Amino acid sequence: MAVSDLLYGAYERRLAKGLDPARLPKHVGAIVDGNRRWAKGTGAQVDHGYQAGADKIAEFLGWCDELGVQIVTLWLLSTDNLRRPAEELAALLAVIERLVAELSQAGYRLNLIGNLDLLPTDSAQRLKGSAEQSKVKDSGLVVNVCVGYGGRQELTDAMRSLLLAEASQGRTLAEVAETLEVDHIADHLYTKGQPDPDLVIRTSGEQRLSGFLLWQSVHSEFYFSDALWPAFRRVDFLRAMRSYAARDRRFGA
Repeated sequence: MAVSDLLYGAYERRLAKGLDPARLPKHVGAIVDGNRRWAKGTGAQVDHGYQAGADKIAEFLGWCDELGVQIVTLWLLSTDNLRRPAEELAALLAVIERLVAELSQAGYRLNLIGNLDLLPTDSAQRLKGSAEQSKVKDSGLVVNVCVGYGGRQELTDAMRSLLLAEASQGRTLAEVAETLEVDHIADHLYTKGQPDPDLVIRTSGEQRLSGFLLWQSVHSEFYFSDALWPAFRRVDFLRAMRSYAARDRRFGA
């Protein structure tokens, strides 16, 4: 074993040992960015980068499970991604379909988050079928897989759902506007019934949310890692946890 591996192993153990379980996040969001750049940097095809990113997710979920994280929300395909060239999009969707099928058999409480109507019909049906066949343990990690997801799209869908629900009760737009409260909108989000993310991690060095969980992340803490997603290591994850644990959360106060 190389000396660098030994040093990283010792550093990992020290980081993990120094974490206070009471100060760790219960809901972690992850913008898994950098798959294409990783592929380019290693001389691999783009679809190999997507597959390497999918393989990393299994590791990441294991790390979260070890530290008692209860919910993980993964952004795999944005509404903007749907405008990519057809061949590249097909390759990415194929990787996501295989990943969702694997996660559905891994004992996680799997939820598909996003507007699947924006996807090719066959792909949407396969994703829904895998999610419905999910083998759930009695107490497993909840995994939200964001596919065909965009923050603006979510808010648009939430408002549409709210207005249709109110109209079905015979209420007018004026009546809805007069009584509208924040919680009424939250009840129609893709993540309704779930707590908001405590921590959002983005890889690849980009320091923006790009529309990820716009509503839900208003009081979240953020951690930006320079590592490209397929190269994201457990030590990088533990650094994110350490950073979160050291913060004084004020929830907008």
